Amino acid sequence: MKLSGGVEWALHCCVVLTTATEPVPAARLAELHDVSGSYLAKQLQALSRAGLVTSVQGKAGGYVLTRSPELITVLDVVTAVDGAQPAFVCTEIRQRGPLATPRETCTRPCPVARAMASADAAWRAALGAVTIADLAHDVDEDYGPTALAGIRGWLSGPDGDDTADQHRVP
Repeated sequence: MKLSGGVEWALHCCVVLTTATEPVPAARLAELHDVSGSYLAKQLQALSRAGLVTSVQGKAGGYVLTRSPELITVLDVVTAVDGAQPAFVCTEIRQRGPLATPRETCTRPCPVARAMASADAAWRAALGAVTIADLAHDVDEDYGPTALAGIRGWLSGPDGDDTADQHRVP
């Protein structure tokens, strides 16, 4: 399974937005993660189209989560950024070549397609079981409660401060 880099960026931004008390500009999120602002903006737009974040206009504008982080799953973010298409698409190769299986006898997916569909369903179920709140909790568990608090402080400062540099997470 290969996901785009945008999924990673979007997930990190969602975790960061759990700490925000005000809308966070895309440029500020890009600066925090030291990533391309224009590429990150595309991921935020995808999250917005999916209804996971909303863009607040104006001088104090930026992005906010549209609902509680307990109600946004990792699968929601993956689907928003990379789409809902399955990882494997069967091309019915069994119906090709000199020993091709006749189309009319192919009444169900082949064993390869079934195995891949089962794996895809398990992968989606696993991602659907983890929320953005779970990820934020794990950040606190892994790096301590000051990590996200430091990010919150950095986000609220006009030019950032040294606190976030101590905890380069989400």
